Amino acid sequence: MPSEVRKSARAEARGSVHGNADCVNADDDADGLARGRNSVTHQRSGRAAFSVLELLVVMGMIALLAAMLLPSLAAARNQAKSVVCRSNLSQIIRADGFYAEDNDGVYCPAAADMLRNLDRWHGQRDKPNEPFDSTRGPLVPYLGPDAAIHQCPTFPADEIAEQSKGFERGCGGYGYNKAFVGQQVEQYASGEYRVVADQAGASVGHLTRPAETIMFTDSAFAGRRLIEYSFAEPRFHPQFPDFRADPSIHFRHADQTNIGWCDGHVDTHRRTFTWASGFYAADPDKLGIGWFGTADDNSLFDLK
Repeated sequence: MPSEVRKSARAEARGSVHGNADCVNADDDADGLARGRNSVTHQRSGRAAFSVLELLVVMGMIALLAAMLLPSLAAARNQAKSVVCRSNLSQIIRADGFYAEDNDGVYCPAAADMLRNLDRWHGQRDKPNEPFDSTRGPLVPYLGPDAAIHQCPTFPADEIAEQSKGFERGCGGYGYNKAFVGQQVEQYASGEYRVVADQAGASVGHLTRPAETIMFTDSAFAGRRLIEYSFAEPRFHPQFPDFRADPSIHFRHADQTNIGWCDGHVDTHRRTFTWASGFYAADPDKLGIGWFGTADDNSLFDLK
């Protein structure tokens, strides 16, 4: 075979081998690209699934934290309302003290001329079936710039007014120790008291334990339902010391009540006792009404 023919054959053979190699390399490249795309797809899919899982975990943690924090936030909100309530009581006590300074050392009457039923420590009215006008109360000149008794933020006075036409409306959810401080009484040797005058309150000079004598409390009454009530009732009727009174101290702040004392300080107490005469339909126990303290007598109310 001539040398030229052999050279040409070898060249064709080499070209065929290179061509096949190029095809193989191209196929390999195509397979690699496909595998790369699949790998990228799997990686992207994996990242997306992880992100959803991450989101679910975060949402679960938020829900758990909310469940843990909401009771604390509610407790903090209730505590803030109780602080406002104590401030309101302090304002009323100061006003009654200023009233006494201007009236020969005699406190404001709780219900002057009670039989007429037109006057209260927190306001006046022209007819017994009308709500009290708090702008006409005897303490108004001593209540500061706004001349108003501020309502306890925990007390649902507006809701009660819708139900009961505002019975004792305007007292802010607070009750005055009418039995011993909001009127003048004297005690018989047998132990019972009689009312000397209800046109004036007790004399400051007759207080022997002002830091231990109630002046104002959170109050309400269990009538047909919860009603607004402007007196803090002692455990026993002063005129009939063997007969227990229906309670009116309202434990509305997480089962606690705020108490304002005759020396001006305000503190908080838990309920220790309640009772119902059965004369009224509502249950004071279910409404959070009762008394505090351990002594089953009137020692937290009377002036002795």
